[in-house]
Amino acid sequence: MTPRASTIAELTASGWRDRSVKDELRENFVARVRSGEPLFSGIIGYEETVIPALERAILAGHDIILLGERGQAKTRLIRALVSLLDEQIPVVAGCEVNDSPLRPICAQCRALIAEQGDKTSITWRARDRRYAEKLATPDTSVADLIGDVDPIRVAEGRYLSDELTIHYGLVPRTHRGIFSVNELPDLPERIQVALLNILEERDVQIRGYNVRLPLDLLLVASANPEDYTNRGRIISPLKDRFGSEVRTHYPEQIEDEIDIMHQEAKPSVAGMAVVVPPFIAEVIAEFTHHLRRSPHVNQRSGVSVRFSIGGLESITASAVRRAVRTGEVEAVPRVSDLPGVIRSSMGRVEFESFEEGREAEILEQLARKAILDVFRRRLSGFDFTGLLGRFEEGMAVDTGDLVPAADVLKQLGDVRGASGLLKRLGVKEESPALAASALEFALEGLHLSRRLNKEQTATGVRYGA
Repeated sequence: MTPRASTIAELTASGWRDRSVKDELRENFVARVRSGEPLFSGIIGYEETVIPALERAILAGHDIILLGERGQAKTRLIRALVSLLDEQIPVVAGCEVNDSPLRPICAQCRALIAEQGDKTSITWRARDRRYAEKLATPDTSVADLIGDVDPIRVAEGRYLSDELTIHYGLVPRTHRGIFSVNELPDLPERIQVALLNILEERDVQIRGYNVRLPLDLLLVASANPEDYTNRGRIISPLKDRFGSEVRTHYPEQIEDEIDIMHQEAKPSVAGMAVVVPPFIAEVIAEFTHHLRRSPHVNQRSGVSVRFSIGGLESITASAVRRAVRTGEVEAVPRVSDLPGVIRSSMGRVEFESFEEGREAEILEQLARKAILDVFRRRLSGFDFTGLLGRFEEGMAVDTGDLVPAADVLKQLGDVRGASGLLKRLGVKEESPALAASALEFALEGLHLSRRLNKEQTATGVRYGA
């Protein structure tokens, strides 16, 4: 509406229609689907699993609990729901609980409208200000969520029984919006009880006073399944009042993991060109998937997508470090950068208790397996006769995380079939750094296939016959 209404009279004349939050979400969802607009941008790998369940919950008008391990985009999904709210809605000017001009719930607004009628002033609230989020912690109080008596207002002369003495908490202040509780099982059970009325009767009670606020909101919570069943506990009446339970999961396809890595990683490029070869990103994603399947890793804790994202950022940083120290103009990650990534990522993985002391060994073993899997997938059947023949003639190649690409290529010389190798590895742009990365990956794959020897040196490793 342009210009926007500034009083209730103007609002009524404009034909604005008052809707509940869940009706608003439902109708805007239907309109967006019919227009062909994307519903949840930036969410990858959930198109056939999580998103349909979330859509059904929205259409059903349910409060929602998202269950999933760490790093499964639960919070991002919740925040994405905000985009389904109207861009702006009218509220009574100065109201603490975002009262609708046509449907006020607080005593102050009811009195104001009774006094001023259609001349009551209104303001407009944007959708991003209609969302509130609370991370559940043991020190969370009922006052934080619901509200409490404000001693200053009492000192100003109001009676304790006066509703105007109340200082509202986060939940009433999110009236006509979306309220999110992250890690719900960490909320003390006595505090969870305070949410029961919100989910069923849609109202709040404060300090035993006869105050009833019929709230209009969508309550969304997130929880880890392990917390949900064991360490933390959601009280049974509260579980029963969530209309829909949506289970999230880690990316099921390597391609989805890679897309998420590239979308979320924020590497420091230090003002130089950075190119991540596709096979390097594939190795990191494969490594993460091996960790999620490994019996040595605590799968109840899970291996977050942040592990893959951090791995891509770390291996890119290693390439930038090499370029800065050696004067290269282009930073391209190589297999020789992986050991540093493994060491920096060790704290992100929880191992089974009986593996104490073997953490680095397990990670290195799974990293080697990931490299070998990608090598076989991309280079199965490739003719390495020319390259292996050079090693049989006595050639050796020294490489490492600080060895320039030019030095690696100089040791290899002209390799028969190098262009075919780059093509099979998905490298379209030929450059010394990309060629060195591809050839080093091939050497490591040949070593893991038991066709080349590898030994540690002072500067890195040496490949030989």
